[in-house]
Amino acid sequence: MKTSRVAVVIPCRNEYRYIVNCIQSVLNQDYPGDLLNVYVVDGQSDDGTLDIIAKEFCNNKRVQVIDNPQRTTPYALNRGIQVADADVSIIFGAHAIMLPHYVTNCVELLEKDPSAGCVGGVIENVNENESARYISQCMSSAFGVGNAHFRTGNASGYVDTVAFGAYRREVFQQVGYFDEALTRNQDDEYNFRLTKCGWKIILDQSIRSQYFVRGSYSKLARQYYQYGYWKVYVNILHQTITTVRQLIPFAFVSYLIAAVIMSILCPSWWYIWSVPAFLYFLMALLVSIRWDRSLKGIIHRAFVFLILHVSYGWGYLRGMIRFLILRQRPGQHASKTSR
Repeated sequence: MKTSRVAVVIPCRNEYRYIVNCIQSVLNQDYPGDLLNVYVVDGQSDDGTLDIIAKEFCNNKRVQVIDNPQRTTPYALNRGIQVADADVSIIFGAHAIMLPHYVTNCVELLEKDPSAGCVGGVIENVNENESARYISQCMSSAFGVGNAHFRTGNASGYVDTVAFGAYRREVFQQVGYFDEALTRNQDDEYNFRLTKCGWKIILDQSIRSQYFVRGSYSKLARQYYQYGYWKVYVNILHQTITTVRQLIPFAFVSYLIAAVIMSILCPSWWYIWSVPAFLYFLMALLVSIRWDRSLKGIIHRAFVFLILHVSYGWGYLRGMIRFLILRQRPGQHASKTSR
C-alpha cells in the first residue's frame, strides 16, 4: 500500500517550451495523486514560463511555484525540498519527462531496501535535431562518459551516483542539503556525502525518464567545462578523488598540452608525441561507426567525443589552478537554473 508523500522538485529558468510537458508527466504518474505534488522552483524566468504554468495549472493545487531569487540549481533544490517536507523528494529537470511508472518504481525500491538513501534510473535521450542526435549517441557511450550507467544503461544495482534521484527524508536529516556553492556537480557531491554516511544509491532500469537534448556544440562544451571545473572543488572539499573516471579527460588534456610543447622543443620527435592522439582519434572513429557508417555522422560523433573530453579536461585543469594552486574560493556566479 502506497502511503509515502512524494515531492517532485523541478529547478527551472526560462523553460517555456518544456515545462508544461514536464509537469504533466508528473501529474500523469500512476502513483496516488493525493500523495504526489510538484514544486517548480523558478529562477526568475523572463520568457513566459510562469505565465504558461499559471495558464495550464492555475486550478491544480498539486502544482506549486516557488521563487528562486538566487537563480542557482542547488538553492532551488534545497528550497523545494524544505518547503515540500515530503517522505520522498525527487529532483527532476525541466527539460525532461517521467515515464508513467517512475514515481511508483522509486518508492517501491526505497521501501524494499532500507539501506538505500537514493534511487534513480536510466535517461533516454530525445533528439531535437541532427546535432542533438550525435550528442545523445556519444553521451550514451562508455567511450564518451565512462561508467556513468544512468546514461549508458549498461548496469543496475549499487552505483556512485544517479540522475534525477529520489531521496528519502531521513537522508536530508542526516546528511544535510545540497552545497549551494556549487554551480555544477551538486548532485554528484551530495551523493558522495550520502554514501560516506553509510547510505547506498541504487540504479534500476525500470526507473526511466526522457531528456530533450539540445543540439548545440557550444553549450555542450560549456556544460562539460563546468563539470570538470567544479569537480576539482568537490575533490578539495572532501580531500579525495570521488571517481576515477574524472581523471581521464584531465590526463588527456595534459597530454595534448605536453605533446605540443615537446613537439616545439624536439620537432624531430613529433611522431612519438603524436601516437596517443592518433590512437585516440582512431578509437573515436571506430566507436562512431557503431551507429552508422556515413562519413558525416562519423566525423560529427568523433568531434562530439573530442568536445566532451577536452572541455571536461580543460575545466578540470582550470579548476586545479584556481582551487588547488591559487587556493581561491568559488565566486558568486549566477547560472541558469535548468537541468
